[in-house]
Amino acid sequence: MSACRTTRIGIAQWRPEPGRPAANEATAGRLVAALSAQGADLVVLPELWPSGYGARTLAADAETAAEPLDGPRDRLLRDLAREHGLWLFAGSVPERAGGTLYNTAPVYAPDGERVAAHRKAHLYPTTGEAAVFAAGGTATVIGTPWGPVGLGICFDGDHPGYARALRSRGARVVVSVSAYETGAERWWDLLLPAQALENGQWWIMANQCGGAGPSGLLGASRVIAPDGRIVAEAPRVTAGQGPVPEEHLLVADLDLAAGIAAADRDAAPLWEGARPEVYT
Repeated sequence: MSACRTTRIGIAQWRPEPGRPAANEATAGRLVAALSAQGADLVVLPELWPSGYGARTLAADAETAAEPLDGPRDRLLRDLAREHGLWLFAGSVPERAGGTLYNTAPVYAPDGERVAAHRKAHLYPTTGEAAVFAAGGTATVIGTPWGPVGLGICFDGDHPGYARALRSRGARVVVSVSAYETGAERWWDLLLPAQALENGQWWIMANQCGGAGPSGLLGASRVIAPDGRIVAEAPRVTAGQGPVPEEHLLVADLDLAAGIAAADRDAAPLWEGARPEVYT
């Protein structure tokens, strides 16, 4: 972790249009530019923004939006990171690798270099993701100016073992991108703060937002501090609530190093007292 300094985090929350990758790319470019204009150093997009996330049409929408990792969309994202001089955690995209599709989260440095691509390891059974995508096989951690940063895609983050694997690889910051449903709102509010607290990690989370019923997308993109507190949050879709804006830019100024130092001081017993030999 580098010396303490404030980092401006920018999260783009919106509801991409299922099956309209060109329109979604235009929206992503506009929102990245808007967050850059607000001074963001690090920008995060949600899960599967090129294809949208409609459970009934996911297979067709992902196929329509799928590209090789080094395809035209990759060049667009490289250009966005370079033009705005920021770290772009570009949500996740449908990646075509031969005859296989993956749900993949690419990351770009301010010079436009793609420095990572995490393939979603845990496929959500409720919406049949395993019938659309192949699962990735690794917990991904990358080097950044803020130290090791772990990557997760939606259901990855719900698994305590995954968060602990990121921690064991040195990640004290996790960027998690999602298309989390309103029907799983309680999971969102309980599981993820617990992961942050248990592992002394910042969790920076971008989620899609919009739609009705339990399969609507929750929103509530957020930043969770290493002590489990929600320190910034976007609007959410909640049953019985009036209309929520489907597009929202969440900006937060964070001293990442100070938050980690506080966790090391106050919550260290949660991991220092662990006894792995008892758990296996």
